[in-house]
Amino acid sequence: MMAMILAAGRGERMRPLTDHLPKPLLKVGGKALIEHHIESLAAAGFRDLVINHAHLGAQIEACLGSGERYGVRITWSREPDGALETGGGILQALPLIEGNAFLLVNADVWTDYPFARLAKPVTGLAHLVLVDNPPEHLQGDFVLRDSRVLAEGTPRLTYSGIGVYHRDLFHGCQPGRFPLAPLLRSAMAQGRVSGEHYTGAWRDIGTPERLTELDRMLSAQS
Repeated sequence: MMAMILAAGRGERMRPLTDHLPKPLLKVGGKALIEHHIESLAAAGFRDLVINHAHLGAQIEACLGSGERYGVRITWSREPDGALETGGGILQALPLIEGNAFLLVNADVWTDYPFARLAKPVTGLAHLVLVDNPPEHLQGDFVLRDSRVLAEGTPRLTYSGIGVYHRDLFHGCQPGRFPLAPLLRSAMAQGRVSGEHYTGAWRDIGTPERLTELDRMLSAQS
């Protein structure tokens, strides 16, 4: 199975840090956020990665190269300025992805989730990893009931930015800029999205303060 890392976001909430450096290259614990993912994916047996980028994307390519030094092969999906949002970015990258199912992870989260757990076919259109609601997102996103993810109801959990997706989720979509969430909600209404609740370490690195906090934690552990 291949994996895709979403790295095309502008990182508006991280400004001014992201004015001259793309968010995935911000460092925590001595390495870039995206490097933590690549190393974890490689350790879990994922060898072929697709990474999309837009804002200052050339810097990401220059930093990571072909992926050889991490033990992976990186294929780049280059997006126009302004990016294509999550749905449009994945759709553009689909021709670069082999197989029907692929792991997807957001570059701007940090986690110790064991990615090897997801190296298996998805039974529906998507399988989402959900986590406890962080202080900055107490309302949550979705409901997990009997291993199925629902758009409505309580109690709610937060989508971690990690999942396995089937390419059929994007059937009929047209190239361009569009979000992922409406596709997921439609699939949930059909009962075709499974999920799991992960209670291990996970952080959404959405602000400079959260970046600094995570950096302190990881540096103290090293």
